[in-house]
Amino acid sequence: MANSQHSNTIKEKTELPTMGRPVRGSESGQPIMVLFDLLGRRWAMGILWGLSGSNRTFRDLQTHCGSASPSVLNTRLKELRAANLIEKATDGYSLTEDGRALFKHLEPLGDWAKSWAPTLSNKNDL
Repeated sequence: MANSQHSNTIKEKTELPTMGRPVRGSESGQPIMVLFDLLGRRWAMGILWGLSGSNRTFRDLQTHCGSASPSVLNTRLKELRAANLIEKATDGYSLTEDGRALFKHLEPLGDWAKSWAPTLSNKNDL
């Protein structure tokens, strides 16, 4: 019974966020919050950024993501595949059409963050 409870806990932690159901940061599960929940998981953004330039094998992604354990990387890949953002390709993993569209929206946000980040270094109010 203890093993069954443990495996259910693991499944809950890796469950794909769903519209209309509570997600991290939102009780209503609005689409943007569902996306932020998924993208906010460890290494999800690193995987998307890593695949933005070219397809990568699991080992390439491990190298790109540095300290990501194989189990975390595998879990993120499964989640991103289930969300139709990445897919298996003959030469590893690639962004889907939805994944490429998402990256086109994330890239300007990343550019904005580069100019915003230095303003945080002057803040000691936290």
